[in-house]
Amino acid sequence: MDQTARRRPGWDEYFLDIAHVVARRSNCRRRQVAAVIVREQRIISTGYNGTPRGIRNCFDGGCPRCASDAPSGDQLGDCVCAHAEENAIVQAAYHGISVRGGVLYCTISPCLMCAKMIINAGLVEVVYEHEYHFSDQARALFEEAGVRYRQYRRTDATNPL
Repeated sequence: MDQTARRRPGWDEYFLDIAHVVARRSNCRRRQVAAVIVREQRIISTGYNGTPRGIRNCFDGGCPRCASDAPSGDQLGDCVCAHAEENAIVQAAYHGISVRGGVLYCTISPCLMCAKMIINAGLVEVVYEHEYHFSDQARALFEEAGVRYRQYRRTDATNPL
């Protein structure tokens, strides 16, 4: 391959591209979301949204809320699916891996509940690609806790896989 034609991705693009692949494992009927936790440019945990371990997959009817015709964003308290950020943090804990000081890359912006988990887990930065219900309250919590957050905006040359 001609090295002049090869474009090496930056870290944000690299980790978000990986997050898009991880999202393909999601078993949620409504949306495929993923998170990748990184420390010192090394992946230490990944997570995607879906039903908890040992529970029937969402796309097999494991989550009645997702199987319903509830509009996007409604009846979220009835959803049994875990969020990608939550699963990435819990997966690390399950295997005894600290995420303190890490950066969380996610395909969409975190909700308020995940923002609280991110803060309590000791993550220092969140890089998200698409905005989805990223509330002013979640932003304010990040700011007060000193957690940096930013949206990664792709160019034509950096489109995902």
